[in-house]
Amino acid sequence: QVQLVESGGGLVQAGGSLRLSCVASGLTFKMYTMAWFRQAPGKERELVARIPWRGDSYYSDSVKGRFTISRDNAKNTVDLQMNSLKPEDTAIYYCATRFAGASEYGHWGQGTQVTVSL
Repeated sequence: QVQLVESGGGLVQAGGSLRLSCVASGLTFKMYTMAWFRQAPGKERELVARIPWRGDSYYSDSVKGRFTISRDNAKNTVDLQMNSLKPEDTAIYYCATRFAGASEYGHWGQGTQVTVSL
């Protein structure tokens, strides 16, 4: 059974940093693009960053220059380093996978809460 387990969320003041981690199991990790999404109360789910097995990573304009996505294929993990956090970054952050060539994300983690205070 595929499982994605996120960790690293918490409460931080504006301008601070957090590092989120997602551990994947039950899948051939290198066959999947990995991504971080977030959803704030009353807002739609938003793609934050995406990293393929090969190729360039993607970042939303709102986080570009502040967040960095990375993956460790030996450990089946994907991380999201978040710097210069803003209150508008407050959301539940989800790890997700997309199989090579697929158009939809097929696996989702349970989410980890990130709260940025002023």
